[in-house]
Amino acid sequence: MSSAKNKKTPTRATALPEEFARELEEMFNGRFSRSDSIRDLHSRDESYFPPALPWAVVFPESTDEVAALVRACNRHNVPMVPFGAGSSLEGHVLPVHGGISVDLTRMNRIRAIHAEDRDVVVEPGVTRLQLEKALAEHGLFFPVDPGADATLGGMVATRASGTTTVRYGTMRDNVVCLEAVLADGTVIRTGRRAKKSSAGYDLTRLFIGSEGTLGVITEITLRVHGIPEGISAAVCSFPDLRSAVESAVEVIQWGVPVARLELLDEVQIAAVNAHSKLDHEEVPTLFFEFHGSPSGVEEDARTASDIAKEHGGREFRWATAAGERNELWRARHEAYFAALALRPGARVMSTDVCVPISRLVECITETKAEVSKASFPVPLVGHVGDGNFHLLLVIDPSSPDELDEAHALNRALVERALRMGGTCTGEHGVGIGKQRWMELEHGPALDVMRAIKTALDPKGLMNPGKLLPPR
Repeated sequence: MSSAKNKKTPTRATALPEEFARELEEMFNGRFSRSDSIRDLHSRDESYFPPALPWAVVFPESTDEVAALVRACNRHNVPMVPFGAGSSLEGHVLPVHGGISVDLTRMNRIRAIHAEDRDVVVEPGVTRLQLEKALAEHGLFFPVDPGADATLGGMVATRASGTTTVRYGTMRDNVVCLEAVLADGTVIRTGRRAKKSSAGYDLTRLFIGSEGTLGVITEITLRVHGIPEGISAAVCSFPDLRSAVESAVEVIQWGVPVARLELLDEVQIAAVNAHSKLDHEEVPTLFFEFHGSPSGVEEDARTASDIAKEHGGREFRWATAAGERNELWRARHEAYFAALALRPGARVMSTDVCVPISRLVECITETKAEVSKASFPVPLVGHVGDGNFHLLLVIDPSSPDELDEAHALNRALVERALRMGGTCTGEHGVGIGKQRWMELEHGPALDVMRAIKTALDPKGLMNPGKLLPPR
């Protein structure tokens, strides 16, 4: 790894050369913009980080156009930052070193649905809800649900997951193969549509979670599933947080095949009641969903209900019709915006960790004891079936004292998770916000990542300043 450490990165441009701007204007024929309003829209995401303006925004519509853009940026040493829905939470799409924001939302075609093979081929700008609607006509669904109507390209780039991960896995488990444009403009495919392969390095998994630092993803083949014959949802409240988490852990350890298992603490429940006009008891609450045959769903739900009762859980509130299920799940899906509404004008510093399921009770209860003393609201939500949970630190980012307090709580959370064999981020990704813990989590493996980055992006033009911490 020493050669990668000592190799000097070529100098990136510090402003957009005028001759290059004219080249892009001609190349993209009205889909190149330096207007303040367009640049401002691409200067921010859902994180609390301050905006960073790109020098310009380009809207490619095909792989060939992305490749041509990347080759041109490579010639002029101009940084490139892929952009989708802008819903990321760790500053992934902020052009902190300037450059071109590559807006992929016009690459939004569903190229093929192979119902018989249970896979679908999409462009990166296709959104989750767009895909959901198209698949429903074939009796299929794509299971990864991060909450926001994110683009599939962004979900791949951040290795997203969500409420159904406990049963169906993350993006890592549901991407079959990819097409990507490398930093020099080379277009590669990382695999084929076959169910499995032993042919070479697993480049698909390398790009999943790479956050745009290795190349621009231009096509994705995804694994999809048949819509279950039986689906039911339930909500169960608990007298305290420990009881709720212990119940969730035991459901998983018993092997109950839940499709979703989510936790909202009493602060978050109060927030969604106020924001969404709901009537949940304002105590720690678990949200369940079960998929399968009608009889299998009934048996799984009965087992989960019995376990919950042993831990002090109240009676399950049930729903089987789609509309009723969606209403039950509104509390979870609207949690982020409900937290924001606790302090109008505030922002959320959203953090997430993931620990082995055997350490989840300990990690959550220690964390809750600490954040209960915070000077601002800190709702806790979690994909507890995976050992993953979030703090939503509702802060005034213009207040140095609140920022310091929030960073201290975040630091304590991450260090606690790492001590317990967990990770600094279960699903949000690294971006800007989690870089400081990469070395603590990965040790010498971080140099392997840097060597890969240098090999594929020697000029450091692909989303610079993200994922890998500066030396």
